[in-house]
Amino acid sequence: MTNLTSPGPLTEDRARRSRPVRVADAIKDWVVEHGLQPGDRLPGEAEMIAQFGMSKGTIREAMRLLQAQGLVVTKTGPGGGSFVGEVSKDRAHALLGNYFYFRNISIDDIYQVRIALEPELVASLAGRLTEDQLGDLQEIMSSYAEPAKDAEEERAQHVASLVFHARLAEFADNALLGFFIGFMAQILADLTVYKRLYSKPNHELWKQGRDHQAGLVEALRRGDAQGARAIMLEHMQMARRLMEDQEAVVMKRFMAE
Repeated sequence: MTNLTSPGPLTEDRARRSRPVRVADAIKDWVVEHGLQPGDRLPGEAEMIAQFGMSKGTIREAMRLLQAQGLVVTKTGPGGGSFVGEVSKDRAHALLGNYFYFRNISIDDIYQVRIALEPELVASLAGRLTEDQLGDLQEIMSSYAEPAKDAEEERAQHVASLVFHARLAEFADNALLGFFIGFMAQILADLTVYKRLYSKPNHELWKQGRDHQAGLVEALRRGDAQGARAIMLEHMQMARRLMEDQEAVVMKRFMAE
């Protein structure tokens, strides 16, 4: 039987949680300990009751919590039951976004992380991407091959350029690094739309951004890790200045209104 109060990380924190939450945590620990993978069948309710020494109501509430998190999938009918689920990247981004919703994350906070991570990502990818992967990046760039004609197109192009960075993140061998870079790109895309950043087209900045991305693709193709790192660092620093300037313009317009 699993001991829900056994010593271990976060024991004191877990002890303050409700019983169903503690049981849900214990079930997750059990899944990891037994090496279960997405799609593997979980024990039935009666076995869960015996395994964790809890009532039927507590087990059911714990399973509902895990279903809400996407970690358990329940199927009905022949061959039905409870199975280990797999949380999608988009769902994980959304859940993490909820955590930061009221924490007043600034543009500077986001770029502090991006400047630390993205140059290292591209350095690790230099010379390792296939022509198909490089072609994916160039295909994304084709959606903003010409400068924007108005503010709406400018915002759309900026969101598309963030897709370029999210796609790079998907190529990462380090899943944690790729996840957080993709998350940063998603936050910025949301901010661009929500705060209505980019009030008018800036052709010079469009050109600089595309030049950086085109140069980066070539550095990745020829396996130039140092060159890729330097290009991405310069690109991130330029983007940081641009986003901060645009945020200041939006705030000034808001105060005037």
